[in-house]
Amino acid sequence: MVALVLGFGSSVKADEGMWIPLLINKNIAEMQEMGLKLSAEDIYSVNNSSLKDAIIIFGGGCTGEIISPEGLILTNHHCGYGSIQQLSTVEHDYLRDGFWSTSKEEEIPVEGLSVKFLVKMEDATARSLEGVTDDMTEDKRSEVIGANIKKIVAEATEDSDYNASVKSFFGGNEYYLFVYEVFTDIRLVGTPPESIGKFGADTDNWMWPRHTGDFSMFRVYSAPDGKPADFSKENVPMKYKHYLPVNIAGVEKGDFAMIMGNPGGTERYLSSYGVDLAVNQSNMTIVDIRAEKLRTMKEGMEADEAVRLQYASKYARTANYWKYFIGQTKGLKRLKVKEKKQREEAEFMNWVNKSSEAKSKYGETMNIISDAYLKIKETNLSKWYFREAIYRGPEILTYAYGFNRLKKELEKKKDEQDALKIIERLKLGIIDHFKNYNAGIDQNMYAAMMKMYHENVPLDQQPTYLLEMVKKFKGDYDKYADYVFEKSIFGNEDKVREFLDNPKEKTLRKDPALIAVTEFFTKYREIASSAKEANSQLEKGERLYIAGLREMKPEKNYYPDANFTMRLTYGTVEDYYPEDAVHFQYYTTMDGIMQKEDPNNFEFIVPAKLKELYKNKDFGPYGNKCGSMNVCFLTDHDITGGNSGSPVINAKGELIGLAFDGNWEAMSGDIAFEPELQRTINVDIRYVMFIIDKFAGAQNIIDELTIVNKRPCKPGCCKKEMKEKESEVKEMEPASEK
Repeated sequence: MVALVLGFGSSVKADEGMWIPLLINKNIAEMQEMGLKLSAEDIYSVNNSSLKDAIIIFGGGCTGEIISPEGLILTNHHCGYGSIQQLSTVEHDYLRDGFWSTSKEEEIPVEGLSVKFLVKMEDATARSLEGVTDDMTEDKRSEVIGANIKKIVAEATEDSDYNASVKSFFGGNEYYLFVYEVFTDIRLVGTPPESIGKFGADTDNWMWPRHTGDFSMFRVYSAPDGKPADFSKENVPMKYKHYLPVNIAGVEKGDFAMIMGNPGGTERYLSSYGVDLAVNQSNMTIVDIRAEKLRTMKEGMEADEAVRLQYASKYARTANYWKYFIGQTKGLKRLKVKEKKQREEAEFMNWVNKSSEAKSKYGETMNIISDAYLKIKETNLSKWYFREAIYRGPEILTYAYGFNRLKKELEKKKDEQDALKIIERLKLGIIDHFKNYNAGIDQNMYAAMMKMYHENVPLDQQPTYLLEMVKKFKGDYDKYADYVFEKSIFGNEDKVREFLDNPKEKTLRKDPALIAVTEFFTKYREIASSAKEANSQLEKGERLYIAGLREMKPEKNYYPDANFTMRLTYGTVEDYYPEDAVHFQYYTTMDGIMQKEDPNNFEFIVPAKLKELYKNKDFGPYGNKCGSMNVCFLTDHDITGGNSGSPVINAKGELIGLAFDGNWEAMSGDIAFEPELQRTINVDIRYVMFIIDKFAGAQNIIDELTIVNKRPCKPGCCKKEMKEKESEVKEMEPASEK
């Protein structure tokens, strides 16, 4: 009987899939077999309160969740990092020391931060594709779809404060409308010091075992009538439709769990040709450039504490995907993903060739894709060097480029009002830009990026301007950088202010930073234009391939690639075996924090109070049955970037953890999911509560939450409990009544 149950359990186990909540009824029976106690309506509903109403887009690239009736947000520490850094000063360093408000009056507004609530989503495929025909060029197809989408968005937002977008799914075979309500008065409520919220930092990033308390807390404020409003003292904590109760009963291996969030992007339908380009060119190009940027930043950060604070968020963002692409490349090679893709493509073409109808529709699909990649490869290197070394490289370049519009207005010498508006906007941006800017670091980065660009990009794809500068300074990139930073106004706040008080077109026309970035952009557009037709053909080929796969296996429940829209993934709490003879337990405890402690390494410093709580085993109601304190746990969920901050939810819709990372062995997961290896790393909600309660003493936050301390029944256990209770009742009955 046990074997039968175990066998049945493994047959319904669902590891893979980023499912559209609107269509979750297709999966609900399987989820309920695994232990879910909710209905599809409980997860996604337009007319009634549902889980989707507690899930938000936090800022521009993360997920968060509402965990109290008063708009309290929980998300990752690394998602709130930029906001925390923005509010920090040398005197009040919230990154280093943490911050905890003891009342709502102490909560700190975060300028520029917003959150989005999903109001509804709808299938907009028929309306988006209206007028589209198979014989259209790709440009014409895009034009028609774009016009249709514009109408759909206009109708969805008419007479409302909502914003909306229509997103492509399954490579452009389907389209869905997303309507959002956006709130802009967001305030910092609490954050642990980065010695907790970022414990392990770059060393532990993407790794297991993990011991990071990766969380931070904010609050949504609304106008008194509940509608979105910019910051005002009259605003009140938002009362929204749904919030997540917090369950501190703990997790066990095999527990059902699901994650709702906004995964940013995957390429699960990528062809073998795409994998080959990623492995042999794109990924390691990004890695090499970012490694040099990190070296340059770190050199400046280590020399000055104030500079370290300035660049903390920039360094973390750069490092995150530097390590990601290293891991992804290794994973793609180790797991032989290219070969697996080739087998899938061969199976597809075998199916195509068995039917004249399929052959007429999909016969040229793989040829279209392979031909497109041959053309794309010709300029792929220069594309990535522009994006990483120029556009995301020295800040003096991107800052200078922001003055291009003013330059054009000054050249016209016509409408002074337009120029004045631009000048005022540029003046407002000065403080934000230079607050976290160090000219010394940027100058060193300029020299390093120009050197790498010139030495690695084909000469015929480089701007003539760069070739001239290399010749002028005889290959001395430090001297070239000295010249730019000495002559340009854009590396110095006072020079920018002085210019904007008396702007002259001649100053901008002769500025070496603006000249350089303009030349790089011009060359990039030229190269992008030459690859435009190939990219259009690739889109067509991928659209046909995905449509054909779904037609080949109509019984399969396919899910679309992630595109930063709300998705649900479900599975279980699981351990894993990364390699032969190695086993990783599914959870970590504070024992590991103490084992990793290194007072001489900022990544592994342990706060004195945390050590004291550990020594005294003062874990409150959050400790485990063995008298220790759980920190993180693993699930087999299918997530990616954008899911950071997503809630891990149990079978009853209660919060049990917070997703924040993936494991090193499955870094190829955005392209190919590996069920045996892929794991999501989550901070245990018990550790979150322990830090808020025992470490921070923020009782006001604890009092605001709905805390549950009971585990949901697993499939079959409720019946077992009922029988045990019936047996207990019979045992208690008088003998004469038995």
